[in-house]
This record gives sequence, structure tokens and C-alpha cells, in this order.
Amino acid sequence: MTNAIDWKPITAILTENYPVGKSEYGNKAYPPLMLMKGLLLQKWFGIKSDPELENQINDRLSFKAFIGLPFSDPSPDHSILCRFRDRIGRKGLEKVFSELLKQFKNLGFSIESGLAVDARIIRSASRPVSRDKLDELREKRKQTKKTPHFQRDLESDWTVKNKKPVFGMKEHASVDVKSGLVLSSSVSRASEHDTNYFSYVVANSLQGKELPPSVYADKGYCSEANRDFLNMNGIRDGIMRKDQINARLTENEIKRNKKISKVRYKIEQYFGITEKYHGAGKARFTSLVKEGWDHLCGAMPSTSKKSFSASESRKQR
Repeated sequence: MTNAIDWKPITAILTENYPVGKSEYGNKAYPPLMLMKGLLLQKWFGIKSDPELENQINDRLSFKAFIGLPFSDPSPDHSILCRFRDRIGRKGLEKVFSELLKQFKNLGFSIESGLAVDARIIRSASRPVSRDKLDELREKRKQTKKTPHFQRDLESDWTVKNKKPVFGMKEHASVDVKSGLVLSSSVSRASEHDTNYFSYVVANSLQGKELPPSVYADKGYCSEANRDFLNMNGIRDGIMRKDQINARLTENEIKRNKKISKVRYKIEQYFGITEKYHGAGKARFTSLVKEGWDHLCGAMPSTSKKSFSASESRKQR
């Protein structure tokens, strides 16, 4: 992976948001690329916390070699990794993510052949509380001037999944239907309906110069507003249809839904793999901003690993 990615433009983007000064006194600052690579390792190897990542870097020479840390030097402290997230911010990470996708495009991977859009529930990191208690705690936090160091998740909300109540957040994502590369990821409260984020996810997925020829989505996105949005932008409608109050699906619509399901499975693949190996089905943080950053960061190693594996397979043929 060290040789597969051109790290120079990524370093330039990170340095814009995380400038490293030089001082005669104090410890030497860690380069932002070193910290970014550390967080990529955290996702690749399913490391659940920053303190554990710190321990793993100290324990593994391969980790130190990848991030560019001398073998005799200690790992960056977990608090430094936490501050790095805050300073880079979502916009900085989105620039890094776009740069990675451009590099993969230059290697021959598609990022403009069509989108598959979907959402998944992320269970909260905190113990669930009732809606009334949640409102009470939110109001109390508004009146508290000082932010507690450890705080309950008050940005999650209740929703129903498979007829069971769930307390958490929701990830809205898209992938390219040909290459399977993740193109966007954002997080909202679980109570937000999928269809309300459709146009935002499509717009946020425009990583190339052209609009996607088509967008595929399941029945949860079936609405006149979403169909009009696609039609207005000249994008082919790949949204599955569902029964209406006064009309059931026709045989042709059922066949059409089956064809769409054979295309949009790649985003289900992304959700399944990241939940199984990266723990993406449960939140690490108690704020939407940090959890959104974490899921976008998780999309980067997922995308780069897929591209790297495909490139290696091509070389062996």
C-alpha cells in the first residue's frame, strides 16, 4: 500500500489543516501523514480504540514501518490522534478521500459508471434511554456551559428496524456500481428517513467530472421527489418501486426490481464487510460529527484495499 498510493498530494492536503511548526523546545511534532496512516491501520485491522492503536504501533515493527516512525521511537499518544481528527475536520478528510479516488481512477477504476445508494443503522455507543429522558438530558446539556469530558450520546435517536426499536445513528452511503468503490459516506440521527438524504448523497458522490448515468436504490427511496430529482438532472431512474395504497406492483415492476437488486448489491457488500471486520455497525463516538468522520475514514481503507487487491490480481494474469 505504501507504493500503491502517491502520498505527496495527500500530505499537502493534510498540512493545510494540520501545520507542523518547528521549535527548539519540547517534543518534536508528529507529521500529519504519520497520524493519518495510523488511523488507516486502525480501520484495516479493526482496532477498536485509540489507546489500543497506540499499543499496537508500539508492539508491531510493521506498523511503525508503514507510518514512517523510527523503530526506537514511541507511538503517538492516543490524545494526539484524537486531536488530529478534530483539527483535520470533515472537509479536510473529504479532500483526502477525493484525492484517493482520483488516483484510483487514473489506475483504471471506475468512479462514474453509476451509483448505488443505501443507508444502515449504527447502534449507539451509549446505553439507550427513553425519548422523554433523552429530551430532558438534551435540555439539561443546553443549560450546561462546560462540556463534560465523558458524555452520554444525546445526538442519537430512536427508530424501528425489522419491527424492533433501535437507538442510534444512520450512515448514508454510495458506491460505484462497476468498481464497488465507496464514493460518499455521511451520518445522521437514526430517526431521519432515508429518502430525505437521497439528493444529498447523490450530490456528495460526484467525484468525477460527469454526472452518474444512473442511480440505483431500494424501495425506501421510492418517492416522487426523488424521481423528479433524477429526471431533472438527466440521470436514469434506478429506484425500486413499492406497492401504493391504491395500486399494487405490476409484473413488469416486479421484474424491474429484481434487475435493480442485481446491480445494487455492491453497497450491501460494503456494509456487510465493514460491519463484520471493522465494527461499523456500532458507533465509536457520541457525536454525529465525530462518527461521520470515523465512517468516512473507514471508507478510505475499504476503498484502497479493494483497489489494491484488484491491481494485484491484474498483475498476476
